[in-house]
Amino acid sequence: MSLIVDSAHYERVTLAIARAKVSVWISTANVKQLMVQAPVGTRDRARGRYVPIADTFQSLVDRGVQVRLLHGAVPSRPFREELARRATRLVRPGFEMRACPRVHLKMIAIDGALLYLGSANLTGAGLGAKSDGRRNFEMGVLTDDEWLLDEAQARFDRIWRGLECGACRMRTKCPGPIDVLYAPRQATRARRRSAPEPPVGKGPGGSDGV
Repeated sequence: MSLIVDSAHYERVTLAIARAKVSVWISTANVKQLMVQAPVGTRDRARGRYVPIADTFQSLVDRGVQVRLLHGAVPSRPFREELARRATRLVRPGFEMRACPRVHLKMIAIDGALLYLGSANLTGAGLGAKSDGRRNFEMGVLTDDEWLLDEAQARFDRIWRGLECGACRMRTKCPGPIDVLYAPRQATRARRRSAPEPPVGKGPGGSDGV
């Protein structure tokens, strides 16, 4: 286990995301534009340029890596615009985003083998390569401890699948409860498999819209 402070977030956490081989699960309260060093071997890298983190996500998805982003607040406009430019490639199941207004935990799990827990959001000031005089003061831990990985990922997965939605006392204020947005499709399919076939000519016509 290592203590990660300030600029080390970019060097040891953000750059590690690009090296993922299986999965990246990110939980953050805020999502804003985050610029990272261009990949080695590119013209942008030779020119010392930085590119949006969406480029990293796209590269991961193209390689078959699963990227899940769980967030609390509405992402910033620049971040949404970058995702829109890649709308045909950053798609499910490779890339998914789910929102829950109660999410405030900051967590990044890479390949189920490396875990960051700390204060940094997915923003330039939190995880970006900003100078020491501009970035946030941040602190967290980086670990490969199996127990912590299992517990953190289980917590993430429970929220991700909407298992906390039913008892949530903020449900009436939530713009889109996860269990409503994602569970009905699975439930509808299950009902179809278990329901008896309607008599010929008596069943409903058309699609159920799911």
